[in-house]
Amino acid sequence: MDERFEANRPRLRAVAYRMLGSAAEAEDAVQEAWLRLHRSDTGHVDNLDAWLTTVVGRICLDMLRSRKSRHETALEEAPTAHTPEDEAVLADSVGVALLVVLESLTPAERLAFVLHDLFAVSFDEIAPIVGRSPDAARQLASRARRRVHGRPADRSAGREIVDAFLTASRDGDFETLLSLLDPDVHLRMDEQLRDLPMEMHGAREVAQFYLGRARGAFPALIDGELGIQVAPAGDTLLVVTLTVVDGRITALHATTNRDRLRELEIVRL
Repeated sequence: MDERFEANRPRLRAVAYRMLGSAAEAEDAVQEAWLRLHRSDTGHVDNLDAWLTTVVGRICLDMLRSRKSRHETALEEAPTAHTPEDEAVLADSVGVALLVVLESLTPAERLAFVLHDLFAVSFDEIAPIVGRSPDAARQLASRARRRVHGRPADRSAGREIVDAFLTASRDGDFETLLSLLDPDVHLRMDEQLRDLPMEMHGAREVAQFYLGRARGAFPALIDGELGIQVAPAGDTLLVVTLTVVDGRITALHATTNRDRLRELEIVRL
């Protein structure tokens, strides 16, 4: 078993480093995987290589989430490859440029992208690690891929719009709400909410709907996308993702389904 682990160590270290951006933390994650291997009954494991990758992925995900809660980063220069095998595994995509982009992703996005796009792990295997369906895991990787390839959302400008929108809603400032909404803005809800329509069109209708409704609402990243979390008593009732174009909100999508909400990664800003 130790021989199998050592054969996997360079690849596991590469996975951990691309997830964590820190050589020291990557070594810690690999060592923790070694400890878990020795504490586990792996007699029923058909594919030990895949099992180890899953374990390292879960360890890294926990470390990233802990880091995010402390608002920390751990970006370092790429670790020195000590053997030809290490050099082949670490390759060119562990450079600082890639790690800077990966730091902008949510932990779940980062794991889905790294495991699938860089190590060819299937979404069926990734799904249980991030606690989502395979389709949701695929969407995480897709969003991450768009950012990695240089099309990130302008979060700073979008954040200003969200803040202004929530302030205007709380203050009952109808004219400011109108000014922040595109005339053809479209609001869609994922399920029926009391007697409200599931879709609304136009700035006046959407502004009227949101007038005075922002109590208990906060700016947030919803699976990495800029949006709003509504959690008046700490329990998330719904989230809204927004599309901002040229300083105006052009689309809003509200999610209220409890099962779907549990799948989302919500980071309050």
